Amino acid sequence: MLTQKVKILIVEDDPDMAELICDLVEAEGWMAVTAPSAEAAQDMLQRETVQLVLIDHNLPGLSGRAFAQRLRAGTDVGIVMVTAAGSATDRVLGLETAADDYVVKPFEPIELTARIKAVLRRTHPQLRQEKENERDQYQAAIRLGDWAVDLARRRAVCLGDPSRTLTAAEFALLEILAETPNVPVSRAHILDRLGAETDRFIDRNVDVLVLRLRRKIEGNPDLPRHIQTRRGKGYVLHTDEAGTPS
Repeated sequence: MLTQKVKILIVEDDPDMAELICDLVEAEGWMAVTAPSAEAAQDMLQRETVQLVLIDHNLPGLSGRAFAQRLRAGTDVGIVMVTAAGSATDRVLGLETAADDYVVKPFEPIELTARIKAVLRRTHPQLRQEKENERDQYQAAIRLGDWAVDLARRRAVCLGDPSRTLTAAEFALLEILAETPNVPVSRAHILDRLGAETDRFIDRNVDVLVLRLRRKIEGNPDLPRHIQTRRGKGYVLHTDEAGTPS
């Protein structure tokens, strides 16, 4: 279980909902701290070190969406958004805020804890109770500069700085491109694949997501080596094993 040194900040203005989420978090063996607003959460983060922040979209004062954007700009902490059911606008915020995942109210307890676990595994691989050395584990993975991508385990690790992580959306894009390395993948295909998993993705988000991923894995995002654009064909992934494209 993912229990070691896990502290989760719950940003929720509804006391009953905050208490419910706290109970779920603590039942998993994690520590929970709460804040009723984004402003209070910001103050708390000055004193507390947390591994994940759970943010309600509809907060008083600074909105949950704006807070998530601000948080993501300054940290790679895991972010799970809690959105209102039936709101299409809320459901696209995963890309807009760079949140790692979202859950829709009303949610099943097992769904919330499963999403939290998935985000923790991606953003804090050191919390996993495994003995193998990360560098050795990824020798057979796809290499993209400092990054090693293991499609079987659905994990990506920056060997030069393990604290750097990809969001769920960024990994989903990388996974799609990595299925057919050195072969262009159309923008329409990417959108279709992303949309098959969630309705958060809309047409313009593909380009935003590509830009975000380039900023994470490219030495120079303005002159990308690994994720390149093929005019009229889409995007193509070049791995280190395949060599640098001409």
